[in-house]
Amino acid sequence: MKTLFRSGLMVLLMISKLMVKAQVPILSSYPSASATIFLDFDGQTVTGTSWNFNGPFVCGASGLNNTQITEVFNRVAEDYRPFSVNVTTDSTKYLAAPANKRIRIILTISSAWYGSAGGVSFVGSFTWGDDTPGFVFSALLNYNSKYVAEAASHETGHTLGLFHQSFFDMNCVKTSEYNAGQGNGETGWAPIMGVSYYKNVTTWHNGPNSYGCNVFQNDMALIIANNGLSYRTDDYANTLNTANSLSFSNNQFQLSGLIEQTTDLDIFKFTMPSKHLFHLDVNPYSVGTSDAGSNIDLQVTLYNNSQKVLQVYNPSNSLNAVIDTTLNAGIYFLRIESTGNQYLPGYASLGSYSMQADLPASLTSRRLELHGILNDDKHQFDWLIDADEQVTQQILEISTDDKAFSPVTEPLNNARSFIYKPYVTAAAQYRLNVTFNNGRQFYSNIVTLRQTSAVPRPQLINNLIYTNNISVTSPGLYTYTIYDFTGKTIIKGQLTNGLNNVSAGGIPNSMYVIRFASGTEQWTDKFVRE
Repeated sequence: MKTLFRSGLMVLLMISKLMVKAQVPILSSYPSASATIFLDFDGQTVTGTSWNFNGPFVCGASGLNNTQITEVFNRVAEDYRPFSVNVTTDSTKYLAAPANKRIRIILTISSAWYGSAGGVSFVGSFTWGDDTPGFVFSALLNYNSKYVAEAASHETGHTLGLFHQSFFDMNCVKTSEYNAGQGNGETGWAPIMGVSYYKNVTTWHNGPNSYGCNVFQNDMALIIANNGLSYRTDDYANTLNTANSLSFSNNQFQLSGLIEQTTDLDIFKFTMPSKHLFHLDVNPYSVGTSDAGSNIDLQVTLYNNSQKVLQVYNPSNSLNAVIDTTLNAGIYFLRIESTGNQYLPGYASLGSYSMQADLPASLTSRRLELHGILNDDKHQFDWLIDADEQVTQQILEISTDDKAFSPVTEPLNNARSFIYKPYVTAAAQYRLNVTFNNGRQFYSNIVTLRQTSAVPRPQLINNLIYTNNISVTSPGLYTYTIYDFTGKTIIKGQLTNGLNNVSAGGIPNSMYVIRFASGTEQWTDKFVRE
């Protein structure tokens, strides 16, 4: 018996729009793979398939322009990046693929033959070998590239043997056929086989499917097992002793990589030629600003030559990681890996990334130092500039996401202090951006200030745990719960006023979430057990 599944249409806008039909760009995500997902944008006559119980029918083109087509391709390709499958817009790749390892997804304006839905497909049809396609109805999705891409990945998931990821309440009652995920903004998450139109991060999931609260569907394992696929080959070494060596060229190095399984680590070794500022950006693949369309939350660990951890970089409200520090001459290691966050389960935080390191220009044998303190509810700064050149511009900049800096003030060129009441209550990072009369631009060290006038709450002494104790300061009686990134509860307990030592004995080395609560108030922090 063939099982039919369609995507629920969460947005149904009846509109009129000029159809755009152009030469579809030829794109492939993994040309060497034999298994193929063909995104067909330019129209198709469907005949001789399981859909043709009333004879042949014609599907018009998608109505998307080439920019939209490219975005849809890139989003779908990233969803399937961990697997040995080629996502393509090239019909010749599809026709050359084995008949039982290919699927055509027709993205079309034509939906009247079926009805109102985001898309429709037969479960398991990827391996049928009879060219039965799946469909995505672009007009009913308002020609929105994000929605069309999510529907395409979802319908392809059905053809690979997946059912819906559903949501059940505490009493095992299904409250939604489609799991809508959680959170918002850059780190907001939903499962691809749920409803993923409205969240930035959309991934595969291991959760209850539509057949019951205890019927867990491990999406990635089923994609592999049902279709004769495999994960992509690991691209970089995963131990410190076998780390891939990187060399600076013109004070830079850069590369691209892929985290194809949650156990994958990409580890690199580099040499600092002398004491110098070191800047590193590690960014997930995206199709726009704020990591739009990214599928992975990245964590970077910096080690010294003795293989001792110097720092773990994993900002809580963004998916990328940034290092800005000064390193002495010597050998260092970088470990790139995936992680979860307060919304995204670590299960399928996977995808491709790019990394670029720079040795920014610095003041040779001179000083550019920024100092900052809390002064009641104000942030107070002074700085030192020791240089032969004259200052032509200086800007004090702020970041609240460990990522992007924006101007706070542009003091007079001879000013060396500033105080103000900030507009944020969370931790804020500051740096001084200085330009000299020779045209060269430099950044100071980064200063972090955290308002202490906020509501008192428990605080971790250190987010990197090496011993069997987690030290927490608490202003009173609070409960705490430690979770791993699958959501499993590891430890529960209660804090008292003052310094508390929470036992971490028996907790494996990994990243965890600790949640503090008192009445209706709760706070969440992350820590790493090394």
